[in-house]
Amino acid sequence: MTTVVEATPASDRELVLCRIIDAPREKVFRCWTDAALLPKWFAPLPWTTPSARLDVRTGGTSAVVMRSPEGVDYPSSGIYLEVVPNQKLVFTDAFTKAWEPSEKPFMVGILTFEDAGGGKTKYTATVRHWSVADRDAHDKMGFHEGWGLCTEQLEALAQTL
Repeated sequence: MTTVVEATPASDRELVLCRIIDAPREKVFRCWTDAALLPKWFAPLPWTTPSARLDVRTGGTSAVVMRSPEGVDYPSSGIYLEVVPNQKLVFTDAFTKAWEPSEKPFMVGILTFEDAGGGKTKYTATVRHWSVADRDAHDKMGFHEGWGLCTEQLEALAQTL
C-alpha cells in the first residue's frame, strides 16, 4: 500500500497528491506511458479505461476514455508538454491533436518520479487549474480519493512488472 506524503499546493489553483510507491520509478513511469498498461490502473474501480492512445513525447498527444459503471464514456485528450523519461511528465487538456485549442481547458498535470531508496518511488501529482473554480470542481469530483485509489492500483501493477 502506498504511503501518503504531506504536500502543500503552491497556489490556490493547485491540487497535489504525493505518495511513496513500493516500486522502482522506471516501472511507475512505464505504467503512465505504455498504452497497454495504462488501462489496467488509470480509472478508479469500478470505473474502467477501455481505450488509451499515447504518443509520449513533447508535443505528442494522448486520448484516453474512462467508462463509468453505468457504461457512460468520458473521453479526454491532450498534449504532452514535457517528457523526461523516468523523472517527469507534464501534460494538458488545453490542446488536442496538433496543438488545436480544446473547447474548455481545465488543467495541467505535472507528475514527478523520484527515487525514494530501496526500490521505491516518491510520486507527486500536481494538477494546476485555469481557475480556482476549476480547482474546486476537481476537488469536489473527488481528486484526492480518485487519484489516491488510482495510485494504489498503479502501485499494484508496477509491482508485477
